[in-house]
Amino acid sequence: MIRVVIVGAGPRAVMLVERLLARRTRAASPRLHITLVDPHPPGAGRIWRRDQSPLLKLNSMARDVTVFTDETCAISGPVRSGPSLIEWAERVRAGTIPDVAIDDPDLDAELRTLRGDSFPTRRLQSVYLDWFWRRTVSIAPPGVEVHEHRGIVQWVDDTTEGYEVALADGIRLPADIVVYALGHNGRDPDGETRALITAAADAGLTYVPPSFTADADLSVLGAGDDVILRGMGLAAVDAIVLLAEGRGGRFVRTPEGRLRYEPSGREPRLYLGSRRGVPYRSKVSSELRGDAPAREVLTPAAIADLLARPGTIDFLDDVWPLIARELVWGHYRELFTGHPERVLVAWGVFRETLRAVDGDTAALRRAVAEVVPDPLDRFDVPALDVPLGHEAFADAAEVHGRVRQHIVDDLHLRTTPERSTAQALFLTILQSFLAVSEIPAERWSARSRAIDLPVTWHTFFSYVASGPPAHRLEEIGALADAGIVRFLGPEIAVRVDDGRFVASSPRVPGEVRAGALLDAWLPSAEAASSDNAALRELATRHGREVHVADETFTGSLGRIDTDADGRVVSRDGIPHATLFAIGPFTSGMEAGAFTRPRSNALSLRHTDRVAGAVSEAVAAVSERRWAFSR
Repeated sequence: MIRVVIVGAGPRAVMLVERLLARRTRAASPRLHITLVDPHPPGAGRIWRRDQSPLLKLNSMARDVTVFTDETCAISGPVRSGPSLIEWAERVRAGTIPDVAIDDPDLDAELRTLRGDSFPTRRLQSVYLDWFWRRTVSIAPPGVEVHEHRGIVQWVDDTTEGYEVALADGIRLPADIVVYALGHNGRDPDGETRALITAAADAGLTYVPPSFTADADLSVLGAGDDVILRGMGLAAVDAIVLLAEGRGGRFVRTPEGRLRYEPSGREPRLYLGSRRGVPYRSKVSSELRGDAPAREVLTPAAIADLLARPGTIDFLDDVWPLIARELVWGHYRELFTGHPERVLVAWGVFRETLRAVDGDTAALRRAVAEVVPDPLDRFDVPALDVPLGHEAFADAAEVHGRVRQHIVDDLHLRTTPERSTAQALFLTILQSFLAVSEIPAERWSARSRAIDLPVTWHTFFSYVASGPPAHRLEEIGALADAGIVRFLGPEIAVRVDDGRFVASSPRVPGEVRAGALLDAWLPSAEAASSDNAALRELATRHGREVHVADETFTGSLGRIDTDADGRVVSRDGIPHATLFAIGPFTSGMEAGAFTRPRSNALSLRHTDRVAGAVSEAVAAVSERRWAFSR
């Protein structure tokens, strides 16, 4: 029996198990014993576990969530289709999936009323993932045993026969193959965070450092406290929800249709700021009306031309301009073909204009102004990325009002049916994400690998395509109207001065002083500084962090070096034959775990590829044993 130990049991780990079992097509395959080790429930893992606030939701609609491969997946393993989250809920309601029992009335009510365009709670997602785990184990073919062990891996030792996985409870699991699938983890504080922790302690201030919102101790923020909140992405939205509605306040709809917040009196006062100064763009709910998106600029031919050139490829110089132009094409294709009544020329005419000016922002704005009467129909990437531009504000009231209006405009553009260009933009940026993944890691410049891809590109993508549900932004607007939330503006800076946290923006006169600071973003995925002992050991003993260097940049990704098949690269540069890693802490393109159905998703393709390599390793270990036994 070949023993595989998977460190972690979240969605990616269970999806890997499903892909491994899908490849067991031969009766003569070696017997396989798979053990997943995690302190949290298998399937959901830490992030999606049921034990968290029912207010916390996915930022994806139920129709856009699946853990199954389908006919669109370009994979070498067999396709084994299954229901998306909404299809699963519909089958549970119909009784065709009978092995789902929910003893929580609120959770049961959510499942009964879930629609395709609903944003499900993380707790309901945990039920779906639990069912996926149980289904995967229940249909394991003969010769395969799959087990879970609730525990924490401390380290992995080499032995003469493979590995020994040491757990915190004293158990040691023998393994022929080890796969690290740890998902998101916390990390030791970085330099700025350590300085703030020390300064807050010295001044008697309250500081909540970056963490996963469901695990953050928000109880230290008292009713009526002034709290500076840095960050306006998903973690910030979750924190705001927990500090407002989570403290007993409620949202009500007025007869005029406006959302109003009724405070409980237990909320703190939140002063929000970030680099952009505005929240992430909301999720899109409109549908396409015009021609389907198609890669017009960042085409396979364009990628081939980049790869044919000698030397490295630089993201900012070589690829970002193509992405920006592609987004312009995506927006205007939908506007001109889906809403011809709102433009003054036909799409065929404007296509020729785009070919001439799509890379020149100033020329593009002039050309668009002549044929697109409504300013809300006009688009360019700088305005999308930095909506406050270079604006300066007279005072705190003006910047607060400006951000409040931005939220209103963003909701209008991304949720009303007639503004379907937002859906085209969303699909175009997804296509661009897949296109960028076609470029092998080794072809990128050092700075591109260390900063531009994992930070610049990934942050922009998340800001545009992976923001909160629209109702969350509407709620933040209502909180602003109720005086619970105030917007500080862009390029926010925070310091400790005279016993207080002080926040300021270079474009807004004055500053805000408060006794508490909440840094609302997720810890970065740096393996050597992770709070997970097994991951730190992987970075410093069995494997190595990726270090990149060229004539213009030297740095580290902070991530585990893996080859394209997920094999951990040893400290001497040779991939391990029986040690694998998959997830956000590895050097591959980050793509999440579960994904949109029928999108040939990168996450499914990569998981299947790693499963193929693990299956090859299983066969190789079996052949060596058979040869030795003779």
